[in-house]
Amino acid sequence: MKQPYDLSAEIDIITKVIHSSIGWAASKDKELLYQCFPHDSDLFWFSPRDDGTVHGFSEFTDQVENFFMKDEFKAVQFEVRDLRIILSRSGDVAWYHARLDDFNEWKGQPANWEDVRWTGVLEKRDGRWVIVQMHFSEAAERKQ
Repeated sequence: MKQPYDLSAEIDIITKVIHSSIGWAASKDKELLYQCFPHDSDLFWFSPRDDGTVHGFSEFTDQVENFFMKDEFKAVQFEVRDLRIILSRSGDVAWYHARLDDFNEWKGQPANWEDVRWTGVLEKRDGRWVIVQMHFSEAAERKQ
């Protein structure tokens, strides 16, 4: 059965959205960041720390303004490893998993996520891929 979409092209677009959702911080390009997510209450993600968990776009923009856009926050570099993306048969939902290294500074001190497990779900809305759900976690054995 032929797929109703160009798998390779869709994977490339989704990969760019996933990378932009982290990579925006180097230049603090909020417009790029906000294009990666739905602007409604559907947005949700778990962070390794509960104070970073997000419920909805409004809560997300508050976090962006009150943490990431502050002068005290500086993005250093990131790397997404072992990214695997799977598209639904209909071509309007995708899910992914990867490992993430995200190196940053807060008030001159390291604020890093190293070898974090990253999963997420994207939905194609009005012809555009957006991340509707993410989960970041550290392996339990790393916490010991």
